[in-house]
Amino acid sequence: GNVIVMRTDTVYGLLADATNPKAIKKLYDVKGREGKPGTTIASSIEQLVLLGLDSGDLEKAKQYWPGPNSVVLPAPGQLSYLHLGYNSLAVRIPADKKLRWLLTKTGPLATTSANLPGQPVARNVSDAKQLFGVKVSLYVDGGNLDNSKASNIYILRDTGEFNQLR
Repeated sequence: GNVIVMRTDTVYGLLADATNPKAIKKLYDVKGREGKPGTTIASSIEQLVLLGLDSGDLEKAKQYWPGPNSVVLPAPGQLSYLHLGYNSLAVRIPADKKLRWLLTKTGPLATTSANLPGQPVARNVSDAKQLFGVKVSLYVDGGNLDNSKASNIYILRDTGEFNQLR
């Protein structure tokens, strides 16, 4: 039920258990964000199916994984605590093998970049600690990320085609 800061496969992120609505509320509170959902990372398509996403949509999206690509897919109402009423959710299966191994142990994690809205992303744990202090339960040092960038984002359109958003 806690929020942590750690390096994902792209940038430092705030992370929480994607299956725990209270943890997700805490994640969004720490971020200081309202009305803008984050991304859910998982070790496999199977984890995302168990979370409640459509296996057919995930099968279409698998061409983008593993890798630094988030794909926005339709999400059911039962995941409204994650998608905040948008009825869609950005999901990613990271390429980093250590992170995927961790996700096999934790299950899917909701993540959002380790920054305050409109501010630059923390490039190291020290920056993140200055931003979030004791609001975060654990900081995992993954070194400096001076040249990292956020994931690409694709969206599945009703036509079955994908469009790149970022």
